[in-house]
Amino acid sequence: MSARLADADRRALLGIARAAIARRLKLPATEPPPLNPVLCEPCGAFVTLRRREDGELRGCVGLVEARHPLHEAVARAAELAAFEDGRFDPVGAGELAGLIVDVSVLGPLHPIAPEAVEIGVHGLMVRYLGRSGLLLPLVPLQYGWDRETFLAHTCRKAGLPEDSWRKSGAELLAFTAELIEED
Repeated sequence: MSARLADADRRALLGIARAAIARRLKLPATEPPPLNPVLCEPCGAFVTLRRREDGELRGCVGLVEARHPLHEAVARAAELAAFEDGRFDPVGAGELAGLIVDVSVLGPLHPIAPEAVEIGVHGLMVRYLGRSGLLLPLVPLQYGWDRETFLAHTCRKAGLPEDSWRKSGAELLAFTAELIEED
């Protein structure tokens, strides 16, 4: 997905994410309006759930590869973030109204040299020794990281030593993301 999404498409994706969680919780869910063709193109997506009261993370999971239509990727990622993020208990029916749902629409993965990584522009994935870790472009901005710190934390996310990105055989991939914030 190369072009920025229209406001109506952005609202539709937020609605799709929230409705997917509501359906799984057996709560009433609003059906999205007819989908524009751009939402049917294969694309990767992440869904991030935060508590409205304090902004604390409640779940964040995504589908990196562009294997599903965007609207399906968002629905699947929303369910995974709400119910399958191993760092958190599954979201309960009483919690949904108190959650902020954000969607990140991912651009394609491409190899990148470490010195070409731009903070706030690129998200990163590192693959090494059968492990992989990914951080969205917004993460280093939130924490005030420089490039090397971002690379180190991406390795940590993969469960690897922080300098693994420097190793022969390590694969460093970048992507862009269009963040759609609910609030």
